[in-house]
Amino acid sequence: MHLTNSTTSVTVRQRRLLRDASLALGCAALFCLLATLVTGRWHPLYQFDQDWTSDLHDYARDHRIWTAAVQTLSDIGGPVTMRALLGIAAAWLWLIGARVLAGWVAAQALVGWGAQWALKLAVGRQRPAFSDPVAHAGGPAFPSGHAMASAITCAVLVGLLWYRVHRRGRTAACTVAAATVLTIGWTRTALGVHWPSDVLAGWLAAGVVLGVVTAAIELWRPGALARDVRRVNWRTRPRVQRVIVPYDRTPRSDGPLDDGPLSDGPSDRGAPAYDPLNTDPRNHDPLDDGPLAGAESDVPGRDDPADRPDAPVR
Repeated sequence: MHLTNSTTSVTVRQRRLLRDASLALGCAALFCLLATLVTGRWHPLYQFDQDWTSDLHDYARDHRIWTAAVQTLSDIGGPVTMRALLGIAAAWLWLIGARVLAGWVAAQALVGWGAQWALKLAVGRQRPAFSDPVAHAGGPAFPSGHAMASAITCAVLVGLLWYRVHRRGRTAACTVAAATVLTIGWTRTALGVHWPSDVLAGWLAAGVVLGVVTAAIELWRPGALARDVRRVNWRTRPRVQRVIVPYDRTPRSDGPLDDGPLSDGPSDRGAPAYDPLNTDPRNHDPLDDGPLAGAESDVPGRDDPADRPDAPVR
């Protein structure tokens, strides 16, 4: 994309807005459909949730060590951890001058947190109940806060890394992010504190938040996110310092006495000879680099060494 081409810039901006709006609208439509099926107790979905959760609970009850490991993964990938990562990223972006990008990261965390509780209270779905639970969680179940927070955080971090790495790095980042989101969502169902549809709803709600926040900032500050991405790339690029080593080559004199028995030895070869007109570059004065530096000299014989009064006759 050429930044000087206004037509191209407008086209790219419109394409980005269309992409963000499509993500938000598509995920919102699927979320509303899923919420309608959950509140209407659609039998196939209800039976799937019951069977899946019961089987995982039976396995977790019989394997305590495995359950403890799953609980540890769930705690590490909790909403507090995920929002702390976004807070650290936002603070770092703010310090290096990418203020709009920092606001985008912070808005994802805050809007995601608010939307999570608004949706939970709006649907008011009960969590799975067992006579011998292996884990406990409070509040409504739909959507899963762990699934929603992990999806938002991983998507934001991948977005920040996307323009800093090459194809292999992008593939690795997407793979790690997808594995993290799937693992955290699966732990909530394996511990018996969420239905599978709660986890799916959390992922859909995360897509809505990502699309809405990004589109809103693009409409508020057109092109600001792209400029901040370039600013981050410039601030974090590796610095290469050029080290220039002076090359001092002392010219050899053709005088007949230089190599003779009356010469002063090799210690005098590096010393500058007497130069009445100061033509030797080793005698250059730093103050000569003034406003007139580079102008033609008015001193006779300065431009051509052959015009010097003491030049040898050839």
